Amino acid sequence: MKHQLTPEIEEKIKALVSDVDTSHHVHLESMIQTLIKISKENSDVHDVNIISNTLRELLESYRVFLPYRDVRKVCLFGSARTKPSHPAYQISEEFAGKITAKGFMVITGAGGGIMEAGNKGSEVNMSFGANILLPFEQRPNPYIDGDAKLVSFKYFFNRKLTFIKESDATVLAPGGFGTHDEAFEVLTLVQTGRCAPRPIILLSAPGDSYWDTWTDLVHKELLGQQYISDDDLFLFRNLHSADEAANHIVQFYKKYHSIRYHGPLTVIRINSPLSDRALADMNKKFASLLVKGAIEQVYPDDLPFDNQVYPGIPRLVLHYNRSTFGRLYEIIDYLNHVAD
Repeated sequence: MKHQLTPEIEEKIKALVSDVDTSHHVHLESMIQTLIKISKENSDVHDVNIISNTLRELLESYRVFLPYRDVRKVCLFGSARTKPSHPAYQISEEFAGKITAKGFMVITGAGGGIMEAGNKGSEVNMSFGANILLPFEQRPNPYIDGDAKLVSFKYFFNRKLTFIKESDATVLAPGGFGTHDEAFEVLTLVQTGRCAPRPIILLSAPGDSYWDTWTDLVHKELLGQQYISDDDLFLFRNLHSADEAANHIVQFYKKYHSIRYHGPLTVIRINSPLSDRALADMNKKFASLLVKGAIEQVYPDDLPFDNQVYPGIPRLVLHYNRSTFGRLYEIIDYLNHVAD
């Protein structure tokens, strides 16, 4: 039968996995089974080569980022063609300095222009480079070249996965097709709930209308013709100040910590507990977003499925409707500004 392995092969996989020192035996066994099935059922060497290269790239990415998993990071995108004399380069460099001074790290695409500005402006040892190997060979900029926190990718999809997976905020300076690709991808992922809420900032220098024009288009055409909803406008901020951008990102994680979904439940982790008054106020303000019940405050010991990570902070548990993800930003904004 297609997609089935013989009992002998399955037993060999189990034996092999049992000898590996890991806590992920079930997942490892499943991965090996899938790889063998692909190899048996697909005779196209090119397809198998893509999978092999993909896994190697992800392995290298994990090696680079794993030691810094507990440090929040910001992706900075923008044109590779922007010159150091351009205001967009200068505000990007300034932003990188300000956000890394606040303890965040910066991830760039490792090339020139805005990417170079991000690595150049970051404090020492506070930036990464995720380079893409192109036919005309994009060289890493001198501010990340040779750094242990530089990783190169053959495939854009691996690189884009890394940008999202390893970061907590996205900042976009003016740029071309690639910048808009990254912008619309992260907006789509957040809009559909496939990515946790994060600050998404359109950053340009004072007097630069680049993102103002883009925002006008979104309002007039996308919202005007109902291709998006009013709630989707909460997903991004159009800013013209490096200070404002850095402060917005820091403020976003002041009270709010992170989010996860478990079955019908939405779990919002918060850095400090809410008062009874604030919790009651939340339930009044956001009752329309709940499928049923109320927002409850609990602690990790009360949630066996979510007590292995961030064990010291409380949680808010709710039956969120999961259809208006833009309104999660309203909840986060409330949490970050609530006066207990």
